[in-house]
Amino acid sequence: MFFVDTIEVEGLGNRGYLAGGEHAAVAVDPPRDIDRVLTAAALRGVRITHVAETHVHNDYVTGGLELARVTGASYLVPSGARVSFARVPVSDGDTADLDGGLTLRAIATPGHTPHHTSYVLEEEGSPVAAFTGGSLLIGTVGRPDLVEPRLTEQLARAQHASAHRLAAELPDGTSVLPTHGFGSFCSATAAAGDSSTIGREKRINDALAKDVDAFVADLLAGLEDVPAYYAHMAPANASGPDPIDLTPPPVADPAEIAGRLASGEWVVDLRHRVAFAEGHVAGSFNFEAEGQLATYLAWMIPWGKPVTLLAASPEQLAHAQRELARVGIDRPASAATGSPASWVREGETPASFPRATFADLATGLSPGGRARDGVVVLDVRRDSERAQGHIAGSVHIPVHTLRERLHEIPGGTVWVHCAGGMRAAIAASVLAASGREVVAIDDSFEAAAAAGLGLSDGRAAPGGGGPAAPVTTDEPVS
Repeated sequence: MFFVDTIEVEGLGNRGYLAGGEHAAVAVDPPRDIDRVLTAAALRGVRITHVAETHVHNDYVTGGLELARVTGASYLVPSGARVSFARVPVSDGDTADLDGGLTLRAIATPGHTPHHTSYVLEEEGSPVAAFTGGSLLIGTVGRPDLVEPRLTEQLARAQHASAHRLAAELPDGTSVLPTHGFGSFCSATAAAGDSSTIGREKRINDALAKDVDAFVADLLAGLEDVPAYYAHMAPANASGPDPIDLTPPPVADPAEIAGRLASGEWVVDLRHRVAFAEGHVAGSFNFEAEGQLATYLAWMIPWGKPVTLLAASPEQLAHAQRELARVGIDRPASAATGSPASWVREGETPASFPRATFADLATGLSPGGRARDGVVVLDVRRDSERAQGHIAGSVHIPVHTLRERLHEIPGGTVWVHCAGGMRAAIAASVLAASGREVVAIDDSFEAAAAAGLGLSDGRAAPGGGGPAAPVTTDEPVS
């Protein structure tokens, strides 16, 4: 009898897996914080005999090398991957015996990367689960543009062929267990559900429904910006990541916080956006610990820039430190917990800015009731979200490009919005730190139409002859 345990990495939208039998198991695409995998193995009472990578990852730092070292497991890495550490190179058709009649079989599935390999778990020779990494995802596929622009179309065609190979060789009841697709920007589009099988993918996946030319054309047309930090992930994984270090960072007092800001370092407030708007250290940025912290902070911070973390509690700080280490932001320069009153120097008061709804914007009043004058509406959503409908006359700058494009925002009070509030809060903190007067719209974008705001692309308020704006969220969709 076999088992499969899922190791969720929600902040990055990824999954790792532990699978095996009564005594032995394999860890597939493990996260950098391997203690979670070791705990899962201990709860099962199994020994990790193999660690398998589907590819050299572009969106996070792997824990595979360290997990194999700690457990003594065989480290399976696709033979085509150019890495600088000892491993067991895996080629198409290679197998590894696990436990109790369980076998892991490699299937070459290039597309997400040239060397991508999926692993099929077989029980007594019958496939029961496929660990598909960044190849066949749930209702979609991994994006093919993360390796080299000249290879993108070639890899997109390979991705189509790999999906068809998996569908042809595996029974319909085989579970599809991808690494990406649950919010990761490594996915071409959002996952179509939480679980799937080969049979279901045959019904819903464009890679299996469209001919190769149509599939490739649609896939390439839908690709959006690649998070900037991805450029650092594959090299780190290919050279062999250092073990994770989650020891607490040095404590920063108000003078040190002020000094780090004055020297141009980043001070990041991890608290919820409501608390941040009500009071924060002037010049600090707001990236919620419970949001997509690692993705957006790593995307926006100049790589290697020292960062100081401000948290409401030691638990929040520890959570954030773990999240950031998963993408190679290893050691905060310093940290503090508590509230803004304890983070500012004596005699200083925390900064703040107002929050609002789309109804506030539509009525022409700020939350304090002042008449609106010189208002700039800033949309910080992604291009694909903007194309589905936006407020007429608004300025569009995706949040991940904001710091480099502040000069493009006209003068006036900036009312900034996204799809649900999280990215707007990031943007508002960046704007406020740059000296702009800002109002953070903390509201769902569907409320813009309901509030009577004029929407472009044929979308207008109810009664205005057009449909309401689409419902969107702050979760990545590509």
